[in-house]
Amino acid sequence: MERILLVSATEKSRTMLSQFLTSCGVQAQLAPASSGAEARRMLVDGSFDLILVNTPLPDEFGHDMAQQAANDTLSGVILLAKAEIADSVAEKVEDDGVFVVPKPLSRVLFMQALRMTRAARSRLTGLQSENRRLQKRIEDIRQVDRAKCLLIECCGMTEPEAHSYIEQQAMNQRRSKRDIAEDIIGEKTP
Repeated sequence: MERILLVSATEKSRTMLSQFLTSCGVQAQLAPASSGAEARRMLVDGSFDLILVNTPLPDEFGHDMAQQAANDTLSGVILLAKAEIADSVAEKVEDDGVFVVPKPLSRVLFMQALRMTRAARSRLTGLQSENRRLQKRIEDIRQVDRAKCLLIECCGMTEPEAHSYIEQQAMNQRRSKRDIAEDIIGEKTP
């Protein structure tokens, strides 16, 4: 189930937004916050799929909190602002990936923003996992290269010989090249 941080100044507005979400068919676990500071604390303590900010908030307008949330988390962020100022607010926050929806809310426009936010979040999540995979691969290559250097220094091997040795050991022992490299590093370093 989706987790939504609902940031709005009053209990009445949070209840209305909760009912609006339900009427749009959104089934989610809602976490209410009544100020930007409270929302920031909640973001430190947990993760959310969507952050919905109803401006203005009692301690700030809300766009700074929305920008910070968009930059610091993988959550989708939708900012609700009065129609008269929605365009100027959007100019400030769009580069950070915050969607601005004008109030009063239109079901069609809100659902479109919600779908776009979900799509952007899904893409970010995929990119983050790809980034983790590539970082691990880079670290594996570094370890293997370090082991090759040790074999060249300590055992007088050439680079191709060291490379072949590590590959052969990995195949023979049915282990990864990184595991073999770590064994070599452990043995050859004082």
